[in-house]
This record gives sequence, C-alpha cells and structure tokens, in this order.
Amino acid sequence: MPTQNRKGRVSGLLPDFPWDTIAAVKQKAAAHSGGLVDLSVGTPVDAVDPLIRAALGSVAAVPGYPTTHGTPELRSAAVAALARRFGVTGVDPAAVLPVLGTKELIAGLPRLLGVGSGELVVIPEIAYPTYEVGALLAGAKPWRADGLTQIGPQNPALIFVNSPSNPTGKVLPVEHLRKVVAFARERGAIVASDECYLGLTWEGEAVSILDPRVCDGDHTGLLAIHSLSKTSNLASYRAGFLAGDPELVAELLEVRKHSGMIMPFPVQAAMTAALSDDVHEAEQRERYRARREILRNALLRAGFRIDFSEAGLYLWATRGEPCRVTLDWLAERGILAAPGDFYGPRSPEHVRIALTATDERIAEAAARLS
Repeated sequence: MPTQNRKGRVSGLLPDFPWDTIAAVKQKAAAHSGGLVDLSVGTPVDAVDPLIRAALGSVAAVPGYPTTHGTPELRSAAVAALARRFGVTGVDPAAVLPVLGTKELIAGLPRLLGVGSGELVVIPEIAYPTYEVGALLAGAKPWRADGLTQIGPQNPALIFVNSPSNPTGKVLPVEHLRKVVAFARERGAIVASDECYLGLTWEGEAVSILDPRVCDGDHTGLLAIHSLSKTSNLASYRAGFLAGDPELVAELLEVRKHSGMIMPFPVQAAMTAALSDDVHEAEQRERYRARREILRNALLRAGFRIDFSEAGLYLWATRGEPCRVTLDWLAERGILAAPGDFYGPRSPEHVRIALTATDERIAEAAARLS
C-alpha cells in the first residue's frame, strides 16, 4: 500500500506542532537590522558548568550498558537534592527514576501508566502542550481544569499539575495542592506534578507535591517530575527524573526496562554531579534573576501588563490585544516571543517571553522595547 494512503497515522491524533505556525513571524523578526532576539523558547544559552562536564567525561570510556533505574549514586543524589533544595523528605532512593528529558516522560506517561482509551486526563487550563499530547497518544480524553469543581462527578485517571507553571509562572499554594491530593485519592486518580521550574521561584514560595505540608509525608499516588535543563543548563543532555510513589515508580521502571528507555551512563554521572552541587545552580538562578529584572522593567515601560510570572523562565505579558497582533508588534522590533494560543484557548491575549537569552541579547531587547 502506498505510504500516502496509509490510515491511522499517530500524528493524525495530534494538533499542529505549535512552533511551525510562527515561521513567518520569526522570519520577519530575523530581518531586523540588529538581528533576531529569540525569546520564544526556554533553551539554555549559558555554558554547562565545568564540574558537570568533568563528571560526564570521567566515564566516557565505559562501554557497557547502563541500568534503566540509574546508578545508586544518582538516585541518592536526587533524594538529597530534593531534601536540601526543596524540603522534600521521605523519598526512597528506589522511588527515583531517571528519564530522557521530562518532555519524553510527560508525552508517554499516560500510556506508561496504563491510562486507557476514553479515560480522563486532567491538564491545566493554560498548559504546556505536551500534557495534551500525552493524553491523546494514550487515546485518553484531555480535560482542561484549574479548579476541582470543573471536573464535577467524573473520575479522572490522571491529573497533571504544573507549579510553577509553564507558560504563566503561576505558583499554586500549599492549600490548593493539598486539595488536589485529597481529591485524587478520593477518586482513585494519580497526580503527576511537573516541577521543572521549582528552583526558579522569584516571588513567594513554590512547593513540591511531595512536600510534607502537601501530602503529610504520604507519597501514595503521587509523582514529582524534575528537570536539570533549567538551573543546570542540561537541556542538551536530556537529563530529568521523577520521584514519588514507590509502587508507581516500580511499575514505570518495569515498562521502561522492556522499552529500552535507558539514560546514557555518562549523563547519569553528569546528573549526579549536578544534583550534588548547589553552587552552580545558585549562580545560574542569579543570572536569570538579573535578566528577568531588565526584561520585566522594559516590558512595563513599553505598556505591557505582566500577569503571574512569580516563578519560572518566562514573563506572561499582554498589551490587551490578540496575541498574534502582539507577536507581530514584537517582530517589528526584531523580538520573537511565543503566542499565548500555543497553550490553549484560555490565553488569547498573552505572549510568553523567555529569559533564556544572553545578557547582550536581553539588553538589546530592552533597548528595542524602549
């Protein structure tokens, strides 16, 4: 059968890839005489710390297969980092699992957990697109809801929460997360908490789903998802991990072992080093803090309103007009942002502006805005 006549392609289940829709705007921004300032994606631009690179190279000659579960040293380093950086206690090292970047995990998690066709997967109203993709790939039904009353009498199989949020930078308080945990346990749902921006909180306090104040030290039915792409600049390494309910992690491990979802051994060593050192993480956080202040002030002076944005690598900004109009306004100044409609129908007037550019490009963006 000719390939063009094949039916049932998996890609047919999915929406258009969002970034493909702004190619023309990117071309317009790139034509600016001062060059493009790309603030549309959260890609790190700062160098990987020498300590991490040394750890990667130290085992580069090892030829054998690594384990899917990760080395004991990696899992222990993750447990220690969760406690030291975020106050998360009671995590069993066996209940830690390295993953090949958290996007891969989120896209595959409903299927890996056995969420079935037609079952409900709750995602935030304004959300990173991969939550919806994960539900669709499993044949499940994505349901956008920020409040539990929006779910009604339905019994979801999986609830995604994201605090601090991508794209909005909104932080969910302890009491809200406690209600999510109680609701999920009452309805028999699993909670997967995307906490990739937990280490980049600028205002207030962001907490993990595994924080004792949220779950009373009981990790049953809970999974926390963490990335080293942000404060350790390891996006190119595809370095992340999840932790939480030992039974759920054991199930995911078993499935991933059969699937060959194995993190390369040198990356495991690099992760261990990154999780064991807080100095490089603090330095990177301060770089982002400085860039955020410059960009935030410039946007406010240019007439933007910034909503939420208490944490994370983005400013959630609006000029009170359709987001694609704002996108074009920025492109005229050689600046590329991400339109709010990437993240669902509830954000038609916002743009997401990333802090992930060099100091020089951030300063250039601020100058153009003024």
